[in-house]
Amino acid sequence: MKAGTVRPAMMAGAARAETLSGRAARRPAGAGQRFGWMLVAILVLLGLAGLAAGSEGWSFAWSGETQLLWWIRAPRTLGALLAGALLGLAGAVSQGLFRNPLADPYLLGSAAGAGFGIVLVLSAGGLAGGVLTNTTADQLAQTGLVAAAFAGALAGVGLTLILARGASRPLVLLLAGVVVGVVLAALSDLLMLVSPQAMRSRYVFLLGTTGFLGWKEAGVLALTLALALPLALMFARALDALVLGEHGATSLGVPLPQVRLLLVGVIALCTGSAVAQTGLIAFVGLVAPHLVRRCVRVAHGPLLLLSTLMGGVLLLAADVAARSLVAPAELPVGVLTAVFGGAYLLLLLRRRVPQ
Repeated sequence: MKAGTVRPAMMAGAARAETLSGRAARRPAGAGQRFGWMLVAILVLLGLAGLAAGSEGWSFAWSGETQLLWWIRAPRTLGALLAGALLGLAGAVSQGLFRNPLADPYLLGSAAGAGFGIVLVLSAGGLAGGVLTNTTADQLAQTGLVAAAFAGALAGVGLTLILARGASRPLVLLLAGVVVGVVLAALSDLLMLVSPQAMRSRYVFLLGTTGFLGWKEAGVLALTLALALPLALMFARALDALVLGEHGATSLGVPLPQVRLLLVGVIALCTGSAVAQTGLIAFVGLVAPHLVRRCVRVAHGPLLLLSTLMGGVLLLAADVAARSLVAPAELPVGVLTAVFGGAYLLLLLRRRVPQ
């Protein structure tokens, strides 16, 4: 069902839903705006750092590095920002949709599906190498990796929806996502036994990297964000209503099955695009909404926007650190996000659990 057919049904409960989100959002609106502008300022500073960080350390002498800046550092910096923004948005939607602060956008099978698509293309390229020339097989593999990862991510979410028989039961949907993830990961391992040369590229995917981002990839990420963010904001009121539970949201006029299906589509679009371009970046989608909630208390509309900005901040900061910590070598950016994200969650757990 299209978004335009769901929107009128939600408008019937808009006045009553206003008491849920509007009253809670008016008081901290100023704090949310100030926090948003602070995130924008941090992104500007990190963007400048991304332009300065290189294999030989930081350099602000940009007049003699025009080609390097334009073709390598600038698209990589912008791409890291956009990929993090997509993951932050997907994380906020996931946690609001499932009413679980530990819900991760990868739980619906998108990451495992993308990994399976990449291994499938690499295995096919390896088997075709016996028939085609090495150059032709390599070009076929390279051009198909991004498309295979994106298609695999969407296929993984699609299998989850089929196994759960729709998005009407959140718990069943999460369990189906876990099952699909395990099965697709096992199939990927089986393919690597047939084609061992796919193992190295799969590990690059699992570790996550922003080193292959160019202007074309940044454009795809920007287009995805331009499509997904307005669609998510359109159903922010429905996420506010879900705070009361399913019965409360239904009484406010929210068509839950259709809204859930569309929001699952938003999650799949965001994670599929980000994973296809950067690989598996851990913890950004999970931690970004947490950090926003710890700083400000806002309704889901501002939360989606702030989580998008926070995701960009986290991944761009990790990208700059990955280029700078062991220069001229480079750390996998997914490893850094996993380390810092895991440390943050452990600190949060220690504060929550009584001694």
